[in-house]
Amino acid sequence: MRSIAKIFGQSPFVPLQAHMDKVSECVRMVPEAIAAYRAGDAAAVEDLAKTIAKREHDADLVKHDIRNTLPRGLFMPIDRSNLLGILSTQDDLADCAENISVLLTFKIAQAFEPFATMFDAFVAKNMEAFEEVRLIIGELDELLETGFGGPEAQKVKEMVGRVAHREYEADLLQRDLVKQLLRHEEEMSYADFYLWTRLIRQVSGLSNLSENLADSVQLTLER
Repeated sequence: MRSIAKIFGQSPFVPLQAHMDKVSECVRMVPEAIAAYRAGDAAAVEDLAKTIAKREHDADLVKHDIRNTLPRGLFMPIDRSNLLGILSTQDDLADCAENISVLLTFKIAQAFEPFATMFDAFVAKNMEAFEEVRLIIGELDELLETGFGGPEAQKVKEMVGRVAHREYEADLLQRDLVKQLLRHEEEMSYADFYLWTRLIRQVSGLSNLSENLADSVQLTLER
């Protein structure tokens, strides 16, 4: 990758987009890891978790490079603290993906219907929120060219709204999942019950963090 310091001279958003590319490589592996988990393939889950960890580390290297070379005294079209806030939330998304993959390696927990089908839908909805905010980060250069106004700014605001709606839909699914889990509590081992509750919480982090990231972009627009 080109020197981050040189890239900042072109746009403060290109490094953020480069970091998001690395974050995406982590997060997009989550459905594959969960599919292997649901299939009971512990060996595949272990391999996928190792790959996600490696990709999360790659994202960290880009993050550190950005922080170390971010100009301090130069004029930029975005406040330095805003840029670092966006970077930090993107980093949290990669961490969340890694946390999910680690949980999956602990134990193949018992699943049951309709919980299993609902869990798959829950994962998909969280991924929809992430993919939407990934597109928003990809629009930042266009925002810069238009001075953070006009039709492009309106387009991004609408995209931010869609992320919020995806997060809301994920929340509704999460409530139903917890209800299903509690209905079967006595049929499950404590370990399985605990693991599912942790997985639900971690997966929900994908849509929560995606909404936080979208809100950070919205705040940048307003400023």
